[in-house]
Amino acid sequence: MKRLICLGAPLVAVLFASPAARADQVDKYLKSQMQQHRIPGLTLKIIRDGRAIKTAAYGLANVELNVPAKPETVFEIGSVTKQFTAAGILLLAQEGKLSVDDKISQHLKDTPEAWANVTIRHLLTHTSGIKSYTGLDGFQLWRHLTQDQFIKAIGKEPMEFQPGDSWKYCNTGFSLLGYIIENVSGKSYWDFMVERVFQPLGMQATTNRLPRLIIPNRAAGYEQTNHVWINRDSDLTEVFSAGAIASTVGDLAKWNAALDGDRLLIAASKAQMWTPVKLNDGKTRKYGFGWNVDAVEGHKNIGHGG
Repeated sequence: MKRLICLGAPLVAVLFASPAARADQVDKYLKSQMQQHRIPGLTLKIIRDGRAIKTAAYGLANVELNVPAKPETVFEIGSVTKQFTAAGILLLAQEGKLSVDDKISQHLKDTPEAWANVTIRHLLTHTSGIKSYTGLDGFQLWRHLTQDQFIKAIGKEPMEFQPGDSWKYCNTGFSLLGYIIENVSGKSYWDFMVERVFQPLGMQATTNRLPRLIIPNRAAGYEQTNHVWINRDSDLTEVFSAGAIASTVGDLAKWNAALDGDRLLIAASKAQMWTPVKLNDGKTRKYGFGWNVDAVEGHKNIGHGG
């Protein structure tokens, strides 16, 4: 298998290339996509049978300063963060410190009555019915909400459906999972990730995307208005364990290698993580624990946008 990991500003994707694909075809494809979608810059690493066969960078990491993208460029990986949060939960489950079928009220304080039947599994699979904070006022990064303040604020919102009845993408669920990791482990989410995932795997460039941090080689973020690039809005939503990790293609290749083996998660945990969720009515959705689970031309395709 040949696997291509691609990080771009503002695009993050994991793509699978056929074994017959040549490097020049990859270059041609990516450059055309950059032009079509107006992507300022990206980096990639292609891995075949566990070996990196191509590492490259295209375009700019910072448009204003004309800084070229390079393999060491650090991009915010957005919702790819959810993979790591799910892995953190499964690490704690492997140690017997929680079960994915625990009610979240066992691990979070002062949850509203409407959340009484919500389990960790519901949070992992976007089937909790809890409203996502995405687009809501009051959850900006500058507010620095505590765990208690966050639960109180989002807990005022009505449930969108009963747990397990439907599927709706929910950043709130993955922020709550981050708090569960903190409460069960006794460490901050970031300390837990550093100690249990980033350091053991040698992911030295992977960190919290906080704007105030000095992160060497950090790419700038951009948005588009009428096909014109503008600097990303500085009034960011606090996405925490739902989307606040920044990383490089090199570090994500290490993450990928760890998931190919049993160094981090045992086979049973990965099987559970990559199994499509089943709703209360028996229907399934193509989502596991922080991963989209689909098929492309008969081949299993596991990944996540960010």
